[in-house]
Amino acid sequence: MGPFSVLCVCMGNICRSPMAERLLVADALALGGSDGELYVHGAGTGGWHAGEPMDPQAARQVLARGGSVEGFKARRLLAEHIDASDLVLTATIEQVEFVLELRPDAAARTFVFGEFGRLIRAVAPPPGGTGVHERGVALVEAADRARAGRPARPGDELDDPWGRADSYFSRVADEIRATTRPLAEALFAR
Repeated sequence: MGPFSVLCVCMGNICRSPMAERLLVADALALGGSDGELYVHGAGTGGWHAGEPMDPQAARQVLARGGSVEGFKARRLLAEHIDASDLVLTATIEQVEFVLELRPDAAARTFVFGEFGRLIRAVAPPPGGTGVHERGVALVEAADRARAGRPARPGDELDDPWGRADSYFSRVADEIRATTRPLAEALFAR
């Protein structure tokens, strides 16, 4: 079985989704995870920043929280990115709709970021004796059952910090971490 794959989506793939991508990796590594167990990637619904590095303010937030910004390049979301993912986390409700326009069959594994964080706190953790991929898939299935077809809440969305003060970026990074940390803990419970 391959690694558990998480796709983080925002608008331009230079602020929210890269922070989410790199903070989830940092949280996983802090818990003893490895590249072979978890694959985290990101993309933006718009392609105007494709090939660009992470926004400098977003990069500062990642570095301040122990993550790496090495090798990051923004990219536009393609259907193949969704196909390659066990879990899709979007910054907004509108971006869930964008994902589902590309791949309607991804509905059960696509969540707004805060929605997933809220739901995984409400479900039983997957069994610790199974592999990371199996635990991740079980967690996504449990979160989908827990949402029971209810839509995400507006408060589940991540505000767009682009062009804002560092304090705004810091708040959004903290909101991201409120989901990445419990997700990493559920995946890497040993």
